[in-house]
Formats: sequence, structure tokens, C-alpha cells
Amino acid sequence: MPQKFQKPFLLLLGALLILNLAQAYFTELIFDEAYYWHYAQKIAFGYFDHPPMVAWMIKISSFFFDGELGVRFVSCLFSTGTLVILWMSIEGSEKNQYVKHFFLLAFSMTLLNAYGFFTLPDTPLLFFTALFLYTYQQFIKKPSALPSVALGLVMAGLMYSKYHAVLVIIFVLLSNLKLLRNRYAWLAVIVSLAAYSPHFIWLYENEFISIKYHLFERPNAAYSFEKYTLGFFVNMIALFGLAFPWVYRSLFKVKAKDTFTKALVFLVYGILIFFFISSFNRRIQTQWIIAISIPLVIIVFNDLLQDEKTRKWIFRMGLVNAVVLLYLRLGLIIPALLPIHYESHGNRAWVRELQSKIGDTPVVFENTYRLAPMYAFYTGNSTFSLNNINYRQNQYSIDDSESSMQGKDVFYVSPYLRNEKIAFTNAKGGVYYGKHINNFESYRKLRCYLEDKPFSLDETMSHLIKVYNPYNHDIDIQKLGFAIGFLNDYKRIKDVIPIVAKPTDSEILTLKSNDTTNFTFKFPKPKTLRPGYFRIGISENELRYGLNGNSIKLD
Repeated sequence: MPQKFQKPFLLLLGALLILNLAQAYFTELIFDEAYYWHYAQKIAFGYFDHPPMVAWMIKISSFFFDGELGVRFVSCLFSTGTLVILWMSIEGSEKNQYVKHFFLLAFSMTLLNAYGFFTLPDTPLLFFTALFLYTYQQFIKKPSALPSVALGLVMAGLMYSKYHAVLVIIFVLLSNLKLLRNRYAWLAVIVSLAAYSPHFIWLYENEFISIKYHLFERPNAAYSFEKYTLGFFVNMIALFGLAFPWVYRSLFKVKAKDTFTKALVFLVYGILIFFFISSFNRRIQTQWIIAISIPLVIIVFNDLLQDEKTRKWIFRMGLVNAVVLLYLRLGLIIPALLPIHYESHGNRAWVRELQSKIGDTPVVFENTYRLAPMYAFYTGNSTFSLNNINYRQNQYSIDDSESSMQGKDVFYVSPYLRNEKIAFTNAKGGVYYGKHINNFESYRKLRCYLEDKPFSLDETMSHLIKVYNPYNHDIDIQKLGFAIGFLNDYKRIKDVIPIVAKPTDSEILTLKSNDTTNFTFKFPKPKTLRPGYFRIGISENELRYGLNGNSIKLD
């Protein structure tokens, strides 16, 4: 048997795989997983929020299993593969004496543990980060064509997983600037760009909607030290649980004596510094820094091989973390074990309640890309998330879900409805009301374009709106209403005020299919003092105004 994979390692690896498969089977989906399951119903090279790897994983899983395991099967394999690759990245035969320490170290890292069975973009991010570091380790030992091609393909896999992956690549490059003069490194870049080009094409064809949302459209809030910067440091602790002092002690102790160790150190510090600086602008989510778990497994394990004190405390704290995490994992399946409600609890129940009242009627959920895919997953019925100006765009804004509802009798669920005859209670006890709508019709794909110029709140000046109709039929203008949404400086909607938008040609009665129609409008007086941005919304058939235009800065 190869020395790298001796029997104790394989036994623990197999036990962990079985645990993750069982967890994946018995745990109900969480909302993000249901959303990514929706991605996978139509395979593409890109999606609104993320690159496509998570959807590809779910699609492959569905070939082997139904239900929750049909969403998570590949994630279980990826998490197992991550541990194998990490073990291969640690050199020296003495590691075989501390297999239990290795598994306790990895298992005790909270999100590394959770992504052992959940299917989220961070699952492939972790796998490809480990594979990237291992491939890079082999590349620097012997740069040549074959390792460089492998490195390029792995970098593409990283970027297909999550946009944050660019940080992994950048900080490893910064640790070894000699790569800029290495022809094989440039070959890896060329291979990576070529492999990633289908996603670049998808972004271009979709007007770079993902980049625009993450960089420019995403709402924010005023800076709060407690929520932002202090929250960032809490996240640094939460990643490693009770073992965090010993994890960071190993990081502070490590000396980058070789190129690979230098890459590990640069990667950890680079990501932490990047998001520390970012914490002065926005709230940092724990999973955004999760990539540091991969190099830290290697750094900490190498330290415990040499330092008895580290070895002892990592084992002790790892055991405590493991017991706590196993209990929490059981609580994901059995709600009574947890003191709080978690989103994997009760979804089948509310779905069953609603379906018992409306049968197989298609459902339109207003302003929730969470409930819509969850209902579709557990019923197999058609759903659509109708997003209005008070919400955000998402995958339902760009895919063909809307077309599946057009002209049908639907059940319409909205947070703005009250005291309707039909209601259901979600898993947290919230009551949602809905009503039947015959011959449903919406036009959320209408796009509004304004001139590229400064805008001020001059209520006497007329402005031009270009409205593009992407549908394959003309739309009666009488069905439409226009409004301006005023946003604060953090791009949070504050006012929505109807406006009169007049066609520049008074004889125009319809928006022609696949054509642009010009309208003029004047700014209304905002209720909010000094709004920072505005955006145009269009209402159809008296539905609430949609997200038809981008946020535009007001001077």
C-alpha cells in the first residue's frame, strides 16, 4: 500500500465519507442549496450570483440520486477529495504517525466541516484551492509543459467555483514574482483563460450582470465597528472554534523557508488583510475568508509534527470541537436538539401545507428567491420569483422562469397581501398570504436605459428613457406604469414615486418586440431628504414596480 494512504488514513477517510453521505441524505435542503438547485435545472456557463460550478455539481449528483442526496452527492466526494489532496501536500513520512490529528484538525474547522455535505459555491472553492496548492507545489519542483497545463486547468476550476477565487491566485502569485518571467507560468495562464473563456462569453452576453451586481448594485449600510470590523475578527475565530488560538499560533510561528510555504503564508495573510480592509466598507461574511482553512491545515499540521505543545492542544481542542459539531450536525436533522430554528428545519412541512391547498397550480412568489426554489424542489411544480423594486435581482431575473408562467392561472404569494382566504405558515411561524390570478402576465425583463450624463433633482427638466422590449411580442403601453425609486447613499430603496412617462412619438401605442421605444419623464419630488441614487421601475397589470433600470448616482 502506498505510504501516503496507509490503512488508518483510508479507514478514517471512508468513515467521514459515510458520515457526510448520511448527513446529506437526512438533512433537508437549506435555502441557498434550493436556489442553486434551481440553477441546475438549466445548465449554463454562468448564473446571476455565481459562476456555474455549483450548478454542474448538482446536475451530476442528480444523475446518481434523487432528493437531497441528488443535490449533495458530488459535494461529499469533493470534501473527501479535499482531505486526500491536503494529505498529499504534506511531505514527510512522519505524518503517518498522526493521522488522527490530521482528521481532528480538519474536522474541527467549522465551515470546512459543514461544506463536507452542503452544496454551496464554497464547497468547490475549497476543493480547487487545495488542488491548486498541490498542483503549484508540483509545478515549482519541476516546471514543465504538463504541470503548467494542469495548473491552468485547476485555476479555471477555481474561478468557475466562486469569484473570490481570484484572491487565491493573486496572493500565490505575489508570493513568487519570479513566475512573471517563467514561460511555463504564462502557459498556465493562457490555458486557464482559454478554459474560462465560456464564462467570459456568458458574462458579455448577459451585460456583465454578475459583476455589476457584486461591485455596483449590491446594497450596503452605514459603517458599524461592531457589525463590520469587530464582526470580521469574530469570523476569524468562528472558522476554527476552540482551536483558534493554536491555529493562529502556528501561523505566527511559521517561517517561510521555501517557495511553497511562502505561498501558504501569503495566501492566509493576503486574504485576511484584504477582508480586514474591506470590513471598513461592508459586513464580511464568514464564508468569504474560508479559503484560509486550506493553507492553515497544512501549516498547523506541519507545526504539530514538530511541536508537542501544539500537537497536544490541537488534539484536545479538536476533540471538543468535533463533539460540538457532531451534536450540531445531528441538530440539523432533529430540530428539537437545537435551541434555535435553522433553515434546514420544516421546509417539507410548509411546502406540504401550501400544496394541499392549491394542488399543482404554478406559484409566483413575490420577492423571495428562497421560497420559490424550495417549493419547486419538494413539489416538482413550476415556480417563479417576481422581484420588485424593493428587492434585488437574482437568477429569476435573467432565466426563462417567467415565460413558464405567462398566460397561466397561478397562485400569487406576496408579503404585501393580507387577510386573503389562502395562507400558509413557514417553518419559522411567519404567515404568508396568497391569491389566485387568472391569465398571469408580467414583463420583468423590460430594460430601461438612460443617457450617460449627470442627473440632478431638477423637477422642471425632461429626461429621456430608452425602454427595450426583449419579448417576442409587442406590449400594450396602456398595461404599463412607470416609477422612480429613490435610494440612499448605500443603495437601499427609500421612496417609490409614480411618474408620467410619455412616448416621444404620441402615436406609439405599443412597445415593439425586440425594439427600443423612447419616453420622456421629469423627476418627482422625493420624500426622502437628499437621496443618493435613483432607478426606474415599470409596473405591468398593476403589479408592483420592477427592477428595470440600474441604480444611477444623483449629483
